[in-house]
Amino acid sequence: MEYQHILNTIASELSSIQSTGKVASYIPELAKIEYEKFGMHLYCINSGHYNLGDSEERFSIQSISKVFALTRAMSLLDDELFKRVDVEPSGDPFNSLIQLEYENGIPRNPFINAGALVISDILISQLKYPKKDFLDFIHNITGNSNIGINSKVFESEKKYSYRNASLLNLMKSFGNIKNDIEVVLDFYIYQCAIEMSCKELSIAFMMYANGGKRISDNEQILSPRKVKRINAIMQTCGFYDEAGEFSFRVGLPGKSGVGGGIAAVHPGQYAVTVWSPPLNPKGNSELGMYALERLTTLTGLSIF
Repeated sequence: MEYQHILNTIASELSSIQSTGKVASYIPELAKIEYEKFGMHLYCINSGHYNLGDSEERFSIQSISKVFALTRAMSLLDDELFKRVDVEPSGDPFNSLIQLEYENGIPRNPFINAGALVISDILISQLKYPKKDFLDFIHNITGNSNIGINSKVFESEKKYSYRNASLLNLMKSFGNIKNDIEVVLDFYIYQCAIEMSCKELSIAFMMYANGGKRISDNEQILSPRKVKRINAIMQTCGFYDEAGEFSFRVGLPGKSGVGGGIAAVHPGQYAVTVWSPPLNPKGNSELGMYALERLTTLTGLSIF
């Protein structure tokens, strides 16, 4: 497959598209990102790396971190994890309180904010040093110990985290949050503030394309059974209340973040990450979705 030629074709098409998206502003620090930034990196199991644009510039991964948090939690616990968080698409905005009220404090899935907060609560209960462990895990799957957090994004997000605090308080009232609310919120925001490039994210996501094995040395990070489940949740729940649209247009498991990143995998083939800060009304990268749709169209391959 001529992946570099395909990426170059996508780049030429993007040059004539006028984006109508808006950079996330509810976290003030994210609003400062340059609107025109665009990067894409594809890491093929068989033939290596392909890229275009700002693929090595780091950005705040935001909700993409929820995949890593779920992976870490599933490495520590088995199916009892899913007594506290479901695996169904939400059909509601990622920070909805209404659904939680109706469903007695059990979030629909681990990739909406409420579900990710429960996963954070679980990790805090399981790990002695949750922040260090989480960052060490990222270092382990990427082979890069220089990855860290953006402290300005962390502080900015923490200052405006009223909605997430509300989600935690509501779940706490139902008994589904075990630790101190401020501690859980701090750890959750820490994860979201991690900065990675498209290339680094593609390397990290390769284990979801490679049966749970780290590509550099084939070490088994997570069992194939658990990777299958994570990919399934990404497919059905990875794009807030636009997961069906992403499946329809792109046809790959993936996860987006309001920093403008999207990471996706074609199991057995490749991991690919796109970064473009302007978001559509659902909170997903507008040009990122277009680029991935064109990738699966031009290759003629998706999981379907």
